[in-house]
Amino acid sequence: MRVGVLFTVAIASLLLPATAGAESLKIGWRDLLPEGHAPLAPQKIRPTPSAKPREIALSTAFDGKTVELSGYLLPADREGELVYAFMLVPRSGACSHMAQPPPSQVIRVVPEEPYRLSMNYEPVSVTGRLAAGLEKTQLFILDGVAVIESGYRMSMAQVARADFAGGKVRPATPWGFLGSPARD
Repeated sequence: MRVGVLFTVAIASLLLPATAGAESLKIGWRDLLPEGHAPLAPQKIRPTPSAKPREIALSTAFDGKTVELSGYLLPADREGELVYAFMLVPRSGACSHMAQPPPSQVIRVVPEEPYRLSMNYEPVSVTGRLAAGLEKTQLFILDGVAVIESGYRMSMAQVARADFAGGKVRPATPWGFLGSPARD
């Protein structure tokens, strides 16, 4: 009996830290903007390159923390329907129908398991440890090959299809005036 109690205590002590650290913070896209920075309005055409380097500001408030965020999946590494890495963006059509969002509004995600994709810009919710840091990823979008710059990354993320119409919080879209406003 004593061995059984010790075994149960040992197992519980091993599992407790894993479940305690598994709680995630629900965040919105505005939370990824550094303090004092306003979200940029979506542009329909790509900006012309400038000679001067642009300032890229990222928030470190959630760096290293487990977060949950909803957005739209843009595949970066896929084989058929299986997606091994993707860009999470705040609105459908970002990067292909409009200018790329700033790096503070793009997350490169590597799922824990390959995600079965049903369509580009599929609405998903991701949960994982967020890390700030600039990274460039080349991918094929509707307009051809593009290099997308992300300000954050998430590895070993859990990915689930999101239901934005079912009363859950929806990511921001530039077409909010067409329906109920999105909360982010």
